[in-house]
Amino acid sequence: MGIDLSGRVAIVTGAGAGLGAAHAVALANRGAKVVVADMNAKAAAAVVETIKTGGGEATAAGVSVTDRAAVQAMCEATMARWGRIDILVNNAGILRDKTFAKMDLDDFQLVLDVHLMGSVNCTKAVWEIMRTQNYGRIIFTTSSSGLYGNFGQSNYSAAKMGLVGLMQTLALEGERYGVRVNCLAPSAATGMTNDLYSPEILAQLGPSLVSPAVVVLASEDAPTRAILLAGAGGFEQAHVTMTRGVFLGEGEAVSDALLAQLDAVADREGEIVPERGEAQYRHEMDKLVAAQEESA
Repeated sequence: MGIDLSGRVAIVTGAGAGLGAAHAVALANRGAKVVVADMNAKAAAAVVETIKTGGGEATAAGVSVTDRAAVQAMCEATMARWGRIDILVNNAGILRDKTFAKMDLDDFQLVLDVHLMGSVNCTKAVWEIMRTQNYGRIIFTTSSSGLYGNFGQSNYSAAKMGLVGLMQTLALEGERYGVRVNCLAPSAATGMTNDLYSPEILAQLGPSLVSPAVVVLASEDAPTRAILLAGAGGFEQAHVTMTRGVFLGEGEAVSDALLAQLDAVADREGEIVPERGEAQYRHEMDKLVAAQEESA
């Protein structure tokens, strides 16, 4: 049997076109009832009609994710209509690309407001609903620009990496309530990327090729705290890791010793993916205790 989302209710933001529209259709094709949310109400309605034509059930919501009151009203209307919210796909986004030297800070703030705070607004609106029903699947759209950097996208990169940090903590806080939280880093031809790549490359980066990852992250058997990468039919996973490092103790000479041993600090052999932030402290205290025992 394949993934069955029958009985589940999903909200997809930025779903009037591109990735969001593809995600909404993919979830509906698996049986989910879908709220197609987009600032462009007409575009959202068109996606709803596509879903209905395919035999699915959907409704449109013309909202901006930066408008907390509108987001809250959308979630209340969804609860009134379908009685639950199981899946949230935070997909809405914009670009304001320039080098940091030339970037207006208003554009920096705007990108953070849409990508990061827009996702916070939507997630906060569904969080208690999901906790109460002991089930939820939340997907944040991160980016390789956030994970690895990209020239001219300091605002976008900061917002997208911020979503990874948000995911890491919410996955921990939601675990006991059956709320699983993950990130998706897509590579796709959308209105945001059409000027970045050649037509030949864009033809191989259809948004629908990313949506299988969304279906998985929305499913009963979804992981939690995962960063999936998807594009052109390929799928990968990114990790925030910590190396074993070195112990140098204390004293004025530590800075010089650290500079001399940066390669050893960066050595990835035996690196780990910490279960949570406190793992760094435990790791460093373990090295301190080991050094003290060795010198005793």
